[in-house]
Amino acid sequence: MPARDPSQDRFPHVPVLLQPLLAAVAPVTGVWLDGTFGAGGYARGLLEAGAATVIGVDRDPLALELAAGWAGAYGDRLRLVAGNFSQLDRHAGGPLDGVVLDLGVSSMQLDRAERGFSFQHDGPLDMRMSQHGESAADLVNAASEATLADILYLYGEERASRRIAHAIVAARASAPITTTRQLAGIVAKCLPRPKPGQIHPATRSFQAIRIAVNAEFGELAEGLAAA
Repeated sequence: MPARDPSQDRFPHVPVLLQPLLAAVAPVTGVWLDGTFGAGGYARGLLEAGAATVIGVDRDPLALELAAGWAGAYGDRLRLVAGNFSQLDRHAGGPLDGVVLDLGVSSMQLDRAERGFSFQHDGPLDMRMSQHGESAADLVNAASEATLADILYLYGEERASRRIAHAIVAARASAPITTTRQLAGIVAKCLPRPKPGQIHPATRSFQAIRIAVNAEFGELAEGLAAA
C-alpha cells in the first residue's frame, strides 16, 4: 500500500459525525468551541453552517501548524488556541453556544511513524499528543508491573493484562523498550494468534498506554465540568 501523503493534512477532512451533529443542533449560530480541533473538519463544518465564531483548541502543535494553510480564509471567525479542552472555559473567554469533542486519536497522528501511536509503523514509542511530558517509552520502562497491569486492564479492557505487564518488565530488564515494534512484539507473544477479521493483539495495550500517557480520562472529566 502506498504511503499516505502528509500534505493531505493541510486540508480539513470531513468527520463521519459532522452531518449528524449539524442536523441535531440546527440552526447553527453563535460561538462554538471545537476542543479537539485536529484537521479542522468540525470547525470548518460549523463555520459553513452558520456559526459566527469557532474557537479551535488542540494540544497537538502539529494540528495548528497544518491549519495555517487554510484557516486564514475564515478571518477572525476562526480562532486557534494551543491548549487542552479540559480548560475550555478559560479558552472560551465568555459564553458558548456549543462545544464539540471528538475523542481519541486521529489519523493525522496514527499515520506518522515518528509520533509512535501505531504498531502499523515502526517508530519511537512516544504517543504524546502534546509532544511534551512523559512518553510511552518512559511509562513502560519505569512503571511497576502492578501499575502496568492496572493501566492495561482499566484503559484497554485487556484480559491478559497481568501476563503482558510481566512480559514487559521481563523484556525491559534486558534492554529498554524504545520502539512501537518492540512493544507490539512483546504483547503479541502473550496472546493467541488472531483469526481473520480479529484485531491485532497489541490494539488494546496500545490504546491503554496512549490513554495513560495523555491522561485522557482526566482531561475528559475536567472538560465536561468546565462545559
